[in-house]
Parts: sequence; C-alpha cells; structure tokens
Amino acid sequence: MAFTDLRDWLDHLRREGELHEVTARVDPHLEITEITDRVTKSGGPALLFRDVKGSSLPLLINQFGTERRTCMAFGVGSLDELGARIQGVLEMTPPEGIGEKIRALGKLKSLADSRPKTVRSGPCQEVVLDPPDLDALPIMTCWPKDGGPFITLPAVITKDPRSGMRNVGMYRIQKFSPDTTAMHWQIHKDAAADWRGMGDRMDVAVALGLDPITAYTASAPLPKHIDELMLAGFLRGEPVELVRARTVDLEVPARAEIIIEGYIAKGELADEGPFGDHTGYYTPVEPFPVLHVTAITMRRDAIYPSIIVGVPPQEDVWLGKATERMFLPAIRMTMPEVVDYDLPFQGAFHNLAIVSIRKAFPGHARKVMHAIWGTGLLSLTKGVVVVDDWVDVHDYGQVMWQAGANVDPARDVVLADGPLDHLDHAPTRQFIGGKIGIDATAKWESEGYDRGWPSVIEMSPEIRAQVTARWAEYGIPVTSTDDRKAR
Repeated sequence: MAFTDLRDWLDHLRREGELHEVTARVDPHLEITEITDRVTKSGGPALLFRDVKGSSLPLLINQFGTERRTCMAFGVGSLDELGARIQGVLEMTPPEGIGEKIRALGKLKSLADSRPKTVRSGPCQEVVLDPPDLDALPIMTCWPKDGGPFITLPAVITKDPRSGMRNVGMYRIQKFSPDTTAMHWQIHKDAAADWRGMGDRMDVAVALGLDPITAYTASAPLPKHIDELMLAGFLRGEPVELVRARTVDLEVPARAEIIIEGYIAKGELADEGPFGDHTGYYTPVEPFPVLHVTAITMRRDAIYPSIIVGVPPQEDVWLGKATERMFLPAIRMTMPEVVDYDLPFQGAFHNLAIVSIRKAFPGHARKVMHAIWGTGLLSLTKGVVVVDDWVDVHDYGQVMWQAGANVDPARDVVLADGPLDHLDHAPTRQFIGGKIGIDATAKWESEGYDRGWPSVIEMSPEIRAQVTARWAEYGIPVTSTDDRKAR
C-alpha cells in the first residue's frame, strides 16, 4: 500500500501498535536523543513527542527504527522484495513475443506513471510563517559536542544549473539563526556538484515530513540522471504531487508537513559542525555554504520529523539496509557474477563490503574488488571481502570463518588507494586513502595453489534425514535444527 503522506503513515503505525505518543514535556536539546537512543537500541516503537520545549509542533522520530517498520513503509514482507521490484525494470530487453510485449508495455506505463505531477496547490502551504522563523521548529541538538541544532531528516531539493535537472538529497542542516543555516552536502554528492556549477545564486528548498517512501528516496544513491521523486512514484505506485514554491524557482512535495525555501550566494561559506555522525564519531568543523531562508510554509498542525545518528545501531541502519537490498540488481547488471553482498552497519556501510561470487576464472575475486572500487558511491568503500557463492554474506561468523581459514595474507590481500567517504576520519589526507581487498575464496591450481584445496566438512544427506526423522526417539530436550546451507 502507498501512504499518501506522513499522517496516513502515522495512522497505520498506530493501528499496528508501532507508535508511542509521549505527552510529557521533553527538551530537544539532548533529552530526546537519549530517550530515542534507548528505544532504538531495544527495538522499540516510533515516538511522537507531543510537547516539545520551545515549539508548538510535535516531533516524530524512530519511524524507520526496526526492520518490520521499514518493510511496512515500503509495503513489502521483506527488504529483499525491493530488489525484485527494481530488477523487473533493469532487466527490460526488446520484447519478442506478444506476451512479452504486453508485459513490457505494462512496465513502461508504470515508469511513465511514476513521474511527479504538478498540482495548483497543496497542504504544505496552508500556513505561512511571516517572517520565516526556524526557531518555531523543534530542531534537535543531538549530542553534547554538536555545534548547534541540526535538521537531520530533510529532503533537500536543488537543480543542476546546466541541465535544470532536479536533485533530491538528504543532507544535514545546521541552524545558525532564525533565518540562516549551513548546507552540509559532501564533496561526492550531487547537490555539491550543483553548487560547484552555480552562478551568483542557487535556489534551495527543504521538504520535511513526507510519506516514508519519498522520505527514503532522498537518501538513495541514485545516478545523477535519475529523478529521486520518480523513483518514489515507482515504489509508491502513484506519483508524488508537487507545487511551485513561493519564493524560489523550484517545485516541492505538495503534501509535505513543512517547506523551507531559501538561496545560497556564490562564495559564501561558514563553519559547520561538529556533529555526532553515523560513524559513531564527531565530524569536525568545516566550511559549508550558507542558506538564507526566504520562506517557511507548513500544514496546519504540522509534524516535525527527525532522526538521530551516532554509535550504531541507530534508526538509519534500516534506511541503509533498504538501499543495500534495493540496489543488488543494479550491481548484478555490471557484475553478474555477484550472488549477494552485505554492507555491515558496524562499518558505517561505506567502510566494508562483503561480496559472494560465482568464481569462474583465476583472479576473479580481484576483478570484483576493483569493479566495486569503480562503481558509483561504492567507489568509496574502504574494504572488500570476497567469498565463494555458498557463503552467507549476512552471517558474519561464517564470513570470519572463511577469512580466517582461506586467506594467506601474503597472497590474498590487495592494497590500493582511492577516494574515501567525506566522513571517514581515518585517512591522513581527507577524501583519499588506502583500500584493502581480501580474497577469501577457495584457491585453484590455476591461481598457483598446488596442494589440493580441502573440502568443507559436511554430513551426508542420508544421515541428516535419518537423524531428523528419529529426533523424538532420542529424548534430547533441545530443538532439532537442520538449517545448514547446501554447498
């Protein structure tokens, strides 16, 4: 099911027992973070704080905080279904038979129907703050050493100054004053490219409080030529409605709770940070563009959305996992040997990738390492571990077994260098540093291994079936399990 807006989504969470409403007064300065951190790490519900100090608006947080809620947001039974949705479009080839042509037409129509639709008016402009005042919003200061309050769950809308193509990204926004903020778009992100190519002024709009799928797509690592709002429409099964902004040359989601409009002047930078980030560490102070707010509009009784990041796991884990599952088919388009991959949240997603492959030739694992280091934002991956196709990349114990048993560091470790994530504090030089690849696959004679690679120990299928059938006879007070992967 597609949720029409944030309120529709909240109604669903209430019906499913996945929303807790807090009526006690809470402080957006640190207190909400500590409450949410405890709830998220215990697998607790989404939280709607009704009485937030300093603001008349309620604050929603932890809406994506469990796998179940994230699946509910997308209307799927498991996150793997997201990849299946995308795969059907990616695998479109020229149809041959009449049946294939009909199915292809259906897919093309679905894509065409996914494009955003402009409407004359929308609830997001029911209330106009005059003058625009960011102090009216319950913007959180999340961690003790943060440089100030930060908007953390925005959909930031810009346009490429050359092509006019829209970009929607999720970039943190530090509030400086009632009408100025910093815009933290990292060097590798599309909005940063738009900014580098800007003229004297760049219009920006920030949408807060969207339906969950549209909110997610702001974080999706899409190629620059693909509109995030079209992806949202495709995943929702109905287009995102847009209205013209009041003071900037942009269109904004009509059913958003809050819209912030403004502009960036060429060359104007200010120190932003520190900020307690998803790496679990504070990112340092750096200069970023200044946004001058020209308008704030909102729905009546608007709801302000937020998210905290910090020492993992946090709510953003499930946004990252949704991306991991959704883009597996895209990875297989360029690397068809890939069976599966995992980006551990403990590695902040961009620090480690575990990849299983169908090994077909000597050095195949190294080919995959270098392919990952050359693919989109996966190029920022610091470490790549490659295992054989039968290994479950999501079972870290099984991966460690293979890495420990199969790796000769003198032979199987690849050291390289290249671009690294903006938030990675480890490299001596920002944005660039070392990379490591570990080939944990079984080695072949054609790769120089002439000792005869040993077989993995495994009981015969007949004996496993016999023991399973007789388990009750043994009287052993434990549950019989036989869930080992076939190799």
